[in-house]
Amino acid sequence: MPRAGLTADRVTRAGAELADELGFDQVTPSVVARHFGVQVASLYSHVRNAEDLRVRIALLALEEMADRGAAALAGRAGKDALIALGDTYRDYAREHPGRYAAAQMRLDHETALASAGPRHSAMIRAILRGYDLTEPDQTHAIRLLGGAFHGYITQELGGSFDHSEPGPEKSWGRILDALDALLRHWPHEGQP
Repeated sequence: MPRAGLTADRVTRAGAELADELGFDQVTPSVVARHFGVQVASLYSHVRNAEDLRVRIALLALEEMADRGAAALAGRAGKDALIALGDTYRDYAREHPGRYAAAQMRLDHETALASAGPRHSAMIRAILRGYDLTEPDQTHAIRLLGGAFHGYITQELGGSFDHSEPGPEKSWGRILDALDALLRHWPHEGQP
């Protein structure tokens, strides 16, 4: 019988909070069980194993970021939308570094398709409509923006920019400007 008060959602949310506090790689069923003051076996009524717990945290993070992104994009287009989504991801990563790391977790194909991951692609695709890109260039641009946003954020969280000038805020703004310029002047296939 499951322990009173524990649910899969509570276990997942506690795991997400612990990921932010300790780091995503430190979250295990044992750590979550200690957080609740229960035996590890009590958690297995709610999560199958450590991998299931990690996937649930990743799905929660993807959903939270997609919700924030959708709210940030409402009524925006072009460069304003690009900045809003980039800032949303960066702010989320600063507030929730463990969850952000979880959102980068590789998911199996079916889980990824059922997750909020496709919402992230759809949001970037919506931004790209303001830049008049068509396929396959939209897909290339989605990958570019994802790589630029998440690469920068990951490096910043890791301290890569702590010991040089200009500061990371200035670089972030310049990178967003450069991405906007690139998207407005996207080279067509075969164009030099």
